[in-house]
Amino acid sequence: QEHPRPEYETKLLQKKLKNKTITTEKSDEFCNVCYFICVLSQVDKKKLTWSDRMPGYAANLGLILFMIMLTFSAVFGVIVYRITTAAALSFSTNETTRSNVRVTVTATAVIINLVVILILDEIYGAVAKWLTEIEVPKTEKTFEERLILKAFLLKFVNSYAPIFYVAFFKGRFVGRPGHYVYVFDGYRMEECAPGGCLMELCIQLSIIMLGKQLIQNNLFEIGIPKLKKLFRKLKDERTEPKEMDTNQSKNPQQWDLDYILEPFTGLTPEYMEMIIQFGFVTLFVASFPLAPLFALLNNIIEIRLDAKKFVTELRRPDTVRAKDIGIWYNILSGIGKLSVIINAFVIAVTSDFIPRLMYQYAYSQNGTMHGFINHTLSYFNVSHLKAGTQPENSLFAQDVLFCRFKDYREPPWSPNQYEFSKQYWAVLSARLAFVILFQNLVMFLSVLVDWMIPDIPKDISEQIKKEKSVLVDFFLKEEHEKLKLIESFITRDKQKHKSGTKGDRIRAASFCQCNRSQKGSFASFSSQHTEV
Repeated sequence: QEHPRPEYETKLLQKKLKNKTITTEKSDEFCNVCYFICVLSQVDKKKLTWSDRMPGYAANLGLILFMIMLTFSAVFGVIVYRITTAAALSFSTNETTRSNVRVTVTATAVIINLVVILILDEIYGAVAKWLTEIEVPKTEKTFEERLILKAFLLKFVNSYAPIFYVAFFKGRFVGRPGHYVYVFDGYRMEECAPGGCLMELCIQLSIIMLGKQLIQNNLFEIGIPKLKKLFRKLKDERTEPKEMDTNQSKNPQQWDLDYILEPFTGLTPEYMEMIIQFGFVTLFVASFPLAPLFALLNNIIEIRLDAKKFVTELRRPDTVRAKDIGIWYNILSGIGKLSVIINAFVIAVTSDFIPRLMYQYAYSQNGTMHGFINHTLSYFNVSHLKAGTQPENSLFAQDVLFCRFKDYREPPWSPNQYEFSKQYWAVLSARLAFVILFQNLVMFLSVLVDWMIPDIPKDISEQIKKEKSVLVDFFLKEEHEKLKLIESFITRDKQKHKSGTKGDRIRAASFCQCNRSQKGSFASFSSQHTEV
């Protein structure tokens, strides 16, 4: 059983001392020592209750929600930047600037997202550790599991929130011509490119993933330990007096060199890097198929960098036995199951895969994709534009009565004008059906592969069974020999006991005869004495 953490025992002792009211001051030192020993002996019998942990849980919940809202606020700030920058660049007098507005806004917004993610990652790591400490977990294993869960939750939201926005929310709430959605009463909500948001999602994912791996996983891993090592060295040189021995200063001992190195803080950061990378590779792999290749290249480089860091920059870690990777396996399993659902929605909702299939097999006259673009465009009567929202000038020589926009809506001459059409509901139902079918099919295949390929190969499992049977036979043989030895001891004791009882009977008989002769002599003497 794992021992409690010192912080937990201290908190428990403080609770005991707080509840114990002392009416009189004990002047005798011996009594004080005895009282303190009694309190310490009663600490192990009690534990922190739910009411004792309530302030810590409340602080955890409040700060975690605040951090998540901070992440969403950063994403919203980048959205506002994209909207305002796109509007400002659209009024530029330079033709090249106006033609490259979407590329410029997308690239700069992704870089801003990357910088924000890197900064908030470092903040969230420190906040997660502090929140876990105020919870006062009982054991080191519980402390580590809670720390991992908090850090993973915060970093998961921080790393994937911009990508989730582009994949599932961007362009979904822009409205329609004549009824657009505005922010700050002057700027329209941003929408996807005419080809959809899949390409922008690919750009966003690639820049964030590669930038995070290059800067945080590689540069920070080497640069931060070097800076900490230099800072510790300068601090020790200022605080400690200079040694007078010149030989020692010229040839420092190995323990002096090891003391300058950065202390080893555990493998949690290394695991967290791999988990976040695994999320980038699996969650949105449908939009960025080259993600596994870049992850492989990064891991090949990071293996050498980690080897250099552990050998030259960190102190030697203490070896600890572990049964498995612990809670990390559950996190990996959860990400794997979540990735199936997210990729299904990326294929069905973000891409045009389902609308193309629906058009080809349900609406196309010749079974080809000819006329697909025209099928996805709806009609709008320009006379229905609100006052002040009409275009100031037109590129066409003649007056325009109708314009086309990408959506499945009823035409202006329909009784239910600008409402969602039957094609919209048909495509939506096909998308949901694809998500359900894709999810169940992949889950079934994963279970089938798990059943066909066991965790332990058959020959190894048979070898383990043979070793167990040999071990059981050996123990049975040992116990049988012990039983024989015990039986021989018992029989030997019985024989000694029988021989000992015969000798006791002979000695008891001779002792009785002696007593009888003595009793007769005493009786004759007493009779003679009475007669006298």
